[in-house]
Amino acid sequence: MTAKVLVIDDDPEIIQVVKLILGKAGHEVLGAGNGREGIKMAQAEKPDAILLDLDMPVMDGGEVAALLLQNRKTCRIPIIFITALAQASDLQQDRKIGGRYYIEKPFKPEVLLESLSDAISEGPADEGCGAK
Repeated sequence: MTAKVLVIDDDPEIIQVVKLILGKAGHEVLGAGNGREGIKMAQAEKPDAILLDLDMPVMDGGEVAALLLQNRKTCRIPIIFITALAQASDLQQDRKIGGRYYIEKPFKPEVLLESLSDAISEGPADEGCGAK
């Protein structure tokens, strides 16, 4: 299975690492350096999954996820949060906005690949898709 994956992260090194790992596995990887750019790319490219950093300036990952889930063009794209902020309270809050998958930074390649495979095969939650 190959997939088109959008990585939204303000750290260009993270985007490069993800491109290297997923590219070796045959996936197409697109990168966006901030939330606004990521939303535009998600609407235009319709990726199979989105890897989304939670802690970004200007627009954090929670805001980006909420906007993606409100848009009918992007609400069915599975979101995998990548974060160094994996505290129980953060994860509980982000599950409310559609986050079912989390990868802690730094991550291992096999964890990234397994999470991507799980997210794509399970697909998005249907509740609230494009509700606003």
